[in-house]
Amino acid sequence: MSKKDWTLVIGLVIAVWAIDLITKEIAETYIHKLQFYGPIGLIFHRNPGAMLGMFADLPKLLRVVTLSTGGAFLVFIYGAIQYLLPLRSIILRAGMSILLGGILGNVTDRILEGSVRDFIMIGTPRMSTPAFNFADAIQWVGYAMVVFSLIKDGNQFWPEMNTRKRIWVYPKFQIKYIFILISIGVGFSVISGVFSYTYIWVTIHDLVGGRSSVIEDRFLGPFILTYLAISAGFVVILFLIGRVLSHRTAGPVYAFEKFLEDIINGDKDRTLKLRAGDEFKHLEALAQSIGLTLYEKIVEQDGVPHTEPVTNAEDLESADSTEVSTKKSTVHS
Repeated sequence: MSKKDWTLVIGLVIAVWAIDLITKEIAETYIHKLQFYGPIGLIFHRNPGAMLGMFADLPKLLRVVTLSTGGAFLVFIYGAIQYLLPLRSIILRAGMSILLGGILGNVTDRILEGSVRDFIMIGTPRMSTPAFNFADAIQWVGYAMVVFSLIKDGNQFWPEMNTRKRIWVYPKFQIKYIFILISIGVGFSVISGVFSYTYIWVTIHDLVGGRSSVIEDRFLGPFILTYLAISAGFVVILFLIGRVLSHRTAGPVYAFEKFLEDIINGDKDRTLKLRAGDEFKHLEALAQSIGLTLYEKIVEQDGVPHTEPVTNAEDLESADSTEVSTKKSTVHS
């Protein structure tokens, strides 16, 4: 990914988010009654839940907190996937950016407006779809781009020659790496959870006073369950990220060690090729340098011409035998 590629990918998120908010402002200002233009109907409508009315039955505070936090969680997943993708794959990356831009548009509405502003319908005045907005519509384009890319280029993301047979190359190191990453995530979740719970609890007591117990039962219980579910998902994502990152770190070291073992055991034609996304790419150049240096040492010791590279021990023995036979034939003549 070049800087231009990253600008395009991140710029798509901002563009979709901005277009969605602008179209909602226009709809709220100018659309006052239902009007159909062919199969497209325009009607301004406020949706208190997520897409197509989901989560509308939750208490308002919990609904806003849950869906907004879910949007932030998706931003985290988006960043992690963009970072971990081993290939350029602009179609896939752009599709994810369009999805995220649409999600952020609706999340912004929930935070600032308390509900999502919808204004588009498809059908006829008698039978039509539920109202939706630009963000909802553009997300389907993002889904299509992601699915198309996975079907078209799936073998490039997980090619057979780019997959190590062992995921746990150095289990002790990788488990320690993952444990540290998860511990940081859990610590952050605990701190955030304590702050959020305390803030809500104090707010309820200040606002309602003596009736606080009823309100607590309605809000704090669902809040704790929702927060635990989000935290559990966060830990699972951290585990998967830790496994990939630790594998990309331990894998090159493991491959380099195997390269050295093969060189020592006489495989002088051995090369080192790391996987896409691996760290320590400089080990490839170092391995090539080691191979060339070893070949030069063999040439100096055995006197084999540079124009005839010796690839292994059997070839070296064959070359020596040929040289001796040639000398004997010359003497006999």
